[in-house]
Amino acid sequence: MSADGAPAVELAGVSRTYGRGPADEVRALRELDLAIAPGEFVSVEGPSGCGKTTLLNLLGLLDAPTSGEVRWDGRSVGARSDRDRSRLRLERVGFIFQRFYLLPTLTARENVELPMRARGLPRGERERRAEGLLEEVGLGGRARAFPHQLSGGEEQRVAIARAVANGPGLLLADEPTGELDSGHARGILDLLGRVRAERGSTLLLVTHNPEVAARAARHLTLRDGRLVADRRDP
Repeated sequence: MSADGAPAVELAGVSRTYGRGPADEVRALRELDLAIAPGEFVSVEGPSGCGKTTLLNLLGLLDAPTSGEVRWDGRSVGARSDRDRSRLRLERVGFIFQRFYLLPTLTARENVELPMRARGLPRGERERRAEGLLEEVGLGGRARAFPHQLSGGEEQRVAIARAVANGPGLLLADEPTGELDSGHARGILDLLGRVRAERGSTLLLVTHNPEVAARAARHLTLRDGRLVADRRDP
């Protein structure tokens, strides 16, 4: 992703505070310094409320820091326009959200097609790719089902297929296997691994599951909005 050796994504002294004043202030992240190299596979662990989802939202440009700087490829993104940030998210980021965020009026295939449609891919190409991705996540026979006709695990798999549809350079996954049994979880991790290998993608994955975290080569632990551990496998 970076031609000059700069980190793919980076936080420099980043804090994120929510609330309107001291009485209801929540400090989700506190003066965080973090650099993720292109192509890294990083697990993000820690107790609920420690700032894991906030970290993903900042790196993926869904949120902005209260203080500090977010950088992509060594360049600050703070001065970019909303339109420019939206374009970067569409072209370079794949999000896997805990709550899925599938559009209820669209079928599974149409939900997977959405990011490809936004990029202007021809209808036939995006339909073929969406069908293929649904096959890969074990939902080839559910392409025409609407979200209300799917189980929670099936919805999660549709959301994962949608996230990788554009072959993103940065994959941000928030508990991507939380609704899945062990067999489907392994299949999803294999799919993410293939996308990462094909694209050289950088993958940050939030999880409470030690078996899922073990797939990563680098392990971050957050607590109370601070980075308390940063370990790389030998």
